[in-house]
Amino acid sequence: MTGKKNRSGSEGIERLCGNTSVAQRPRRDWFRNLASAPGLELFEAWFQGHAYDKHRHDTYAIGLTYVGVQAFDYRGAAQVSTAGKVIVLHPDEVHDGHAGSDEGFGYRMLYVSPVRLFEAVRSLSSDAVLPFVPDAVSSDPKLARVIASAFDDGHAAGLEPLATDSLILELAEGLRRNDPRSVARASGQSLDLPALQRVREFLDAAFDRVVSSSELEGVSGLSRYDLARQFRAAYGNSPYRYSLARRLDFARCRLSREGSLAELAVEAGFADQAHFTRMFKSAHGITPARYVRLHKSL
Repeated sequence: MTGKKNRSGSEGIERLCGNTSVAQRPRRDWFRNLASAPGLELFEAWFQGHAYDKHRHDTYAIGLTYVGVQAFDYRGAAQVSTAGKVIVLHPDEVHDGHAGSDEGFGYRMLYVSPVRLFEAVRSLSSDAVLPFVPDAVSSDPKLARVIASAFDDGHAAGLEPLATDSLILELAEGLRRNDPRSVARASGQSLDLPALQRVREFLDAAFDRVVSSSELEGVSGLSRYDLARQFRAAYGNSPYRYSLARRLDFARCRLSREGSLAELAVEAGFADQAHFTRMFKSAHGITPARYVRLHKSL
């Protein structure tokens, strides 16, 4: 998947990682969402010092450092990524972020829903489970080209459905290639995929309230414990954290609108503003107020 037919993937990476000097980057921190499609978000950011406190996503975060030194703690170890390196963070894994040098760092990230990745992996193997890449930072040139191509002209401005499908399939292939299990193995217990899909659709619709375990038992026909096991196997997260992420997405889309944080917290089903701020920071590594400031600073 490339922006232009006459542009090779390696040229895309060279343009992305080799032609942007630190001196050309602005000195204030910023980030922006470049494009989105169902289950996929393209994100770009630049930070000079501290970027994010410890937090975790409900998605895979697959990205490329394009300038500077990007440092973070992940799975109990310090990680460093330099220009051209690939980063793979798994759902529900705690991490933070900061510059590894005084010059700052820039990166581009694809946030991919485990739902979409699981669907793609299933097309590659009937025994598919979500891929696990143990190395948070790697030098896989093929996967780097896939990531770089997603940000080529024509994709960052808007993602067409077929282009999105192709991109997610290429990402799934890249993650499987870096999974030491190499050949997907069966989980040992079958998954009730229709029931899991009903639960996921129910949670997608209940984006502004707290959902009870009994509701999900009624929707799925599974016990709450069997549901939790199967849901995580299929989607990389628990039903609770998936539901929480949908409520935070709902609130995040409304942060720039008029109204107080306290009102927004209630609208999104949180107990109060303090609860909302705490959950938002745990998911995004920054407070809602700083999120708004970073968007406005660009």
